[in-house]
Order: sequence, then structure tokens, then C-alpha cells
Amino acid sequence: MATIYGYARVSTKEQREDRQLMAFSGMQLPEGNIYVDKQSGKDFERPMYKRMVRKMKEDDLLYIKSIDRLGRNYEEILEQWRLLTKEKKVDIVVLDMPLLDTRRGKDLMGTFLSDVVLQILSFVAENERKNIRDRQKEGIEAAKMRGVRFGRPESPLPDNFEQLSSRWLSGEISGKRAAEMCGMPLTTFRRRSAKQVES
Repeated sequence: MATIYGYARVSTKEQREDRQLMAFSGMQLPEGNIYVDKQSGKDFERPMYKRMVRKMKEDDLLYIKSIDRLGRNYEEILEQWRLLTKEKKVDIVVLDMPLLDTRRGKDLMGTFLSDVVLQILSFVAENERKNIRDRQKEGIEAAKMRGVRFGRPESPLPDNFEQLSSRWLSGEISGKRAAEMCGMPLTTFRRRSAKQVES
């Protein structure tokens, strides 16, 4: 008898998988057959996914919320689809794309249509991720040009900083000595001194 599985993945430990799990309600999924990974795009080990795939056998059924849960890029999504449908011979239902339901059209035409739709959607999913990354990068660049600072705010300069910086710049004392008297690392002292000169 076929076993029904559900797979959900979120990209960070902070993200929640509730939306994906809600999509499984009404699918008669045994609770123990729902596998969830919290993995970033960089670290794509996905231990729960691998465990689930090892358990799967021919004619089992897998529900996923969206096609990009299978992989982080176009090639990976296609590879996982091929592994599951051709090697493991399991059925896949992509809940937000009813055309991707391998239970329908088991004939040659049905398989062909499913594969074509998959390739288009995988490309669209990867393209959208690339667009999001590009927009984030552009937003950060624009913010930097407006003077927005990223990262930890710099600590305030000690009261004696300007005087010691001037003495160092004039060669009166060494940078190391000036940095020690300011209570900061030498590299920080030099960088902050250079910034003072520029402004």
C-alpha cells in the first residue's frame, strides 16, 4: 500500500513552516510522515529530506507546497524531480501548481506535459530568487550612497583622541603608543584618524 508523505523546507532557523504545513491539512497525511528541514541556501544538507527519500518506495505519494522546496536552483529542482519520479517511481503533487500532479496522465503525453511545466516553473522560481537577490543588492547600494551605515555603530571616540591623533600624524608619538593611550587597537586608531583627516 502506498505511503503518503509531506515535505516542508524553510531557509533559516528563524522562519516558520506553518504556511506550508497548513497546506497539508486535509491531505490525510500521517503526522509522522511530514518531514521539515530548516536549512539555508548555502548549507543545503537537508537531513530530513534525505531520510524521507530513503524511506520512499514505488507508488508512494509526496506533497510539497511549491516547486522550489525541492531545490535551491533550476538544475537541483530538475534533478530531484527526476530522482523521485524516475528512480524512486513516487508520485509528486505540488499544491500551489495543480498541473504538477504526476498521478494524472501516466501516459507519454501526460509525462511530457508534466516535465515541460516543471522545467518552466523551475526556471521561473530560480529567476525570481535571482531577481530578489539583485533587488536586495541594489537596495543596499542605494542606501550606502544615501549615507546609511550597515553593521554595528562605531563606539564614541575618547576625549583625548583628537590630540593624540594630531601628535601621531605630526610624528611626535608612535601610532602604537597613541592607540594604547586611546584604549583601542592600532588598526582602529589608524582608520579613525584617517577618517578625521578626510572630514
